[in-house]
Amino acid sequence: MNIIEDDLTGPEIQDLLALHAKGMQENSPKGACHYLDVSALAVPEITVWSMWDGGLLAGCGALRELDRVHGEVKSMRTSKTFLGKGVGRKMLEHIIAVAKDRGYERLSLETGTTRLFAAAICLYEGSGFKRCGPFADYPENDFSRFYTMDLT
Repeated sequence: MNIIEDDLTGPEIQDLLALHAKGMQENSPKGACHYLDVSALAVPEITVWSMWDGGLLAGCGALRELDRVHGEVKSMRTSKTFLGKGVGRKMLEHIIAVAKDRGYERLSLETGTTRLFAAAICLYEGSGFKRCGPFADYPENDFSRFYTMDLT
């Protein structure tokens, strides 16, 4: 599989991000849904990558620069065809490597707490992320779970 920096103009990535947004809206309480749509991802402080298997989009992920030493994992999504094939793990490893290359000292993320987020939680905890409190401008709520990783 090949990971490329994505300019968000292709129909495949737009469709996957729309599916991601729909899933977040349907499975998150109002006020606790923190996905970013295509226009919100297309800003200088966010880099989006897509992963391809030949001509098929396998998944995506993004890295937001919160400040000079702190990054945030965003928009992790695997295409249905590729679920359970290590796409999320490979994308997360890529994001962590880029964060280290950029000199970030900390990498954080927010995810949900219901069973629908169990695979994501397992991936994050298995990759070394530790529970933490809210960061950036996230509010404390019963639905969100926050994680961070020390990169130093």
